[in-house]
Amino acid sequence: MFPVATAAAAAAPTELHAPAHACPAGFDTERLRREIVAQYERVAAAPAHGEHHFHTGGEFAVRALGYDAGEIARLPLTATDRFAGVGNPLLAGPLPDGGTVLDHACGAGTDLLLAATRVGPRGTAIGVDMTPGMRECARRAAEEAGLAGRVEVVDGRFEALPLPDASVDVVLSNGVLNLAPDKLAVLAEAWRVLRPGGALYLADVVLARPLDELARANPALWAACIGGALHEPLLGPLLAAAGFVSVQVAARHDPFAGTALGAKLGRAVGLSSLTLAARKPG
Repeated sequence: MFPVATAAAAAAPTELHAPAHACPAGFDTERLRREIVAQYERVAAAPAHGEHHFHTGGEFAVRALGYDAGEIARLPLTATDRFAGVGNPLLAGPLPDGGTVLDHACGAGTDLLLAATRVGPRGTAIGVDMTPGMRECARRAAEEAGLAGRVEVVDGRFEALPLPDASVDVVLSNGVLNLAPDKLAVLAEAWRVLRPGGALYLADVVLARPLDELARANPALWAACIGGALHEPLLGPLLAAAGFVSVQVAARHDPFAGTALGAKLGRAVGLSSLTLAARKPG
């Protein structure tokens, strides 16, 4: 579906001249960061569906996004009640036994704990998140699941990951890219921390038709995972510009079905989410 990176792009991240992949001129990125943290602190404190602009919870993950019901049922409610993903990055491919997986903005830890289970007792799952309430929930959920020995949860931003170069085998990213003011910087960071041959399993919101500038300049709409969503044709070139190759789409979902924002904007802009795999050249 997407263009494959050229040989030049495969060697290292390159510059992409496309203003639509970044926030509008004059956009208050610090206000956006505060909006995002405040939004997900509310989810951490009061996760019940109906309290937010988007769906939450384990039942939503199974019904709408293709998560395995048995796997979700075995996780602590501390994590699954606060699940707020837009897709299912675990559909994009396998996780290596004994490997190291980074969950990029891990939230309360649903994908993080599933990853920790799949890499086994010799593996490590690292969750990075900038929301204190979500980090606390993820740590508590790892304890409750008996996985604390293979799970690490750290403070960090998605455009400046607190990990060394070439240190992880797989990066999981669920609903992160749409929140980022500079999406190329986020993808370049994922590329940096991956080992050669490593994989990015990404699920994110995409639009069949781009939003107008007024909507794109609204931090509250960004925090609700729509204002910063990419026009779908930009995603492939953006991945290539960051250095990724072998892009394969695994699934498409409708994470906003039944929400007020979905009813208002879904048909107008062709709102959906994609789950895909992309690789760092080996």
